[in-house]
Amino acid sequence: MNRQPTPASGIRSIEHVWIPMPDGVRLAARMWMPAQIPTGGVPALFEYIPYRKADMVRARDERNHPFLAQNGYVSLRVDMRGSGDSDGVMPDMYAPEELCDARHIIEWLTDQEWCNGRVGMFGTSWGGTAALQASLDAPEALKAVIAVCATHDRYEDDIHHKGGCLITDTFEWGATLPSILALPPTPQSGSDWYERWLARLENLASPVENWVREEARGTYWRHGSVKHQVERIGCPVLSVGGWSDRYSNSVMSLVDACPDKVWGIVGPWGHHYPDHGHPGPAIGFQQVALDWWDHWLRPDCAPAPGWPKLRVWLREFEPPQDALEMRNGAWVESGPAKCETEIRQMWLAKDNILACAASDCPDEWPVPTDLRHGQASGDTGYFGRYGGLPLEQSEDDARCLFFETPPLDEDMLLYGSVEVELELDVKDPRSQVCLRLNDISPQGVSSRVGLCVLNLALDDALDAPEAAIGAGLRKVRLRFHSTAYRFRAGHRMRLAIASSYWPIVWTPPRMEGLTVRPGCVSLPLLPQMPEELREAFPAPQDLPADKPFETLAAPRLIRSRRADGDTDCAMAWHQPLTTVHYSDICTTFSYETWADHRIQTSDPTSAQSVFVHAMSVDRPDGRASVTSRIRTTCTTDCYLIENAIEVSWSGRMIFSRDRSHTIERKLS
Repeated sequence: MNRQPTPASGIRSIEHVWIPMPDGVRLAARMWMPAQIPTGGVPALFEYIPYRKADMVRARDERNHPFLAQNGYVSLRVDMRGSGDSDGVMPDMYAPEELCDARHIIEWLTDQEWCNGRVGMFGTSWGGTAALQASLDAPEALKAVIAVCATHDRYEDDIHHKGGCLITDTFEWGATLPSILALPPTPQSGSDWYERWLARLENLASPVENWVREEARGTYWRHGSVKHQVERIGCPVLSVGGWSDRYSNSVMSLVDACPDKVWGIVGPWGHHYPDHGHPGPAIGFQQVALDWWDHWLRPDCAPAPGWPKLRVWLREFEPPQDALEMRNGAWVESGPAKCETEIRQMWLAKDNILACAASDCPDEWPVPTDLRHGQASGDTGYFGRYGGLPLEQSEDDARCLFFETPPLDEDMLLYGSVEVELELDVKDPRSQVCLRLNDISPQGVSSRVGLCVLNLALDDALDAPEAAIGAGLRKVRLRFHSTAYRFRAGHRMRLAIASSYWPIVWTPPRMEGLTVRPGCVSLPLLPQMPEELREAFPAPQDLPADKPFETLAAPRLIRSRRADGDTDCAMAWHQPLTTVHYSDICTTFSYETWADHRIQTSDPTSAQSVFVHAMSVDRPDGRASVTSRIRTTCTTDCYLIENAIEVSWSGRMIFSRDRSHTIERKLS
């Protein structure tokens, strides 16, 4: 243990601690604790992720863990097996060993003399999802969890599939995760760090093959998806999300499904801890978390707070742009969405109207087959980059079929998940239908409120059907992610229908076209405006007060688009080099990402996505650099994936691998 006393702050930090697992693997942790531990011990908190405690998210760790230690907790950041300074190999995300290790960490914590037997678990993204998974059949010592930007449905609401359709985020993450795991342990983890690094590289997994091969929901994706087993949640959960994040759907869903165990907060931000929430307003997450932990882990000294079940940012129209500093809207509170709303139905009607009453008209409408639809999509938001929000939607609206209301007579308050029932005439069952819900201002500006897609080759549960689904008439139900949104009086609501959404969603094998017959839109509406919360949350703090790190460069995402007439289209983005220097350990961490999507607009099988992710760590004993690249193309029946990675140490290549995979497309 390398102890680093910090008497001015009243805490001690321990740079490296080993936590042994029963199979002999050691997990590495960084620990912060009060300088004085009272008799009987204090509660323990831990965050459990594969994102390198030593450098990758060290600045973020400095915002959370010392604050918790200063307020009477021992707080740990644990590297998952196969990552950072930990031993072992990571074969895939959310592997069975991962959940078992979390439970053994809890056991280890309760065995420490400084622990009073009460444990809490928290995290964002992967860490939040791991905390959710640990809450199932929670061990007695696990008293509560906080899950930020977490997914409760690995198939539908993660970074791999949406509505049963493969999304291109899976290839970005397929390039990024191996580059994280391929960086070396630090010398603080032992003099054998270099040998352990080489062994890890030789066993480096490429789980992108699993993510693409598993086309339907199935057993693979149900594993680790709390959505399918909410009755097993065994401890209180604070679920926190952001409307600009792909993972926000879990919050309302969990509160609705398990209101006795789950509380929810949804802000306007993307994939961030809320104290750095962007777009803002951000909130004082550390203070909110401390109230939570004090109540559940220190019940003798914290009165029961009057928490509402849900506190959400009620969004409203703002002109679309690549990046926003602050969202329009207000904080409101309520109970579970399903208990608060009334359902209003609107109908697809002649003259492309969203009507308040069903019509007997026998109209049917062809859906355009334009592979340029999706060029105004923006990023999906899961990485929380600065920039990449959906753009003005009019150009995409012009490439699809849409229905819209007349100007609204009064405000309409969406709260929950919009559902759409359609009857489709399907020529090829391996087709997609894509819906967007847009807010049209009186000036005609089109802003995206929601997006959903559906793979028509799957059954209603997004499983592989027992018998192949044939062409012909088919009724389908699509469900948008939950939202809280106010359509202002004078605005119009537009439902846009298309047959693809490139480059966010991988193209279908053929563009045979769809025909839509009259359908129904079910809108969950609040009957009246909830009372606004004037002081919903404390303001964010600039933590830590003394920063042992400096961000040398963190530029915004750059995106570009090129179209050669109506035949070829290229879209790209670049996250420029981002660098953070840690003065306390004399280490600099850097990363950079490139994405390039190309397609011939007459051929869905011409789609090509390339992602390149580069990372480096400069430290006193040398420089490690990793470059990971994935290029994906397709035919009608196969995905073709080229996956290469190169690793160097102080300018010398020590590992390289170049693989090609052909994966059958059975359902997509």
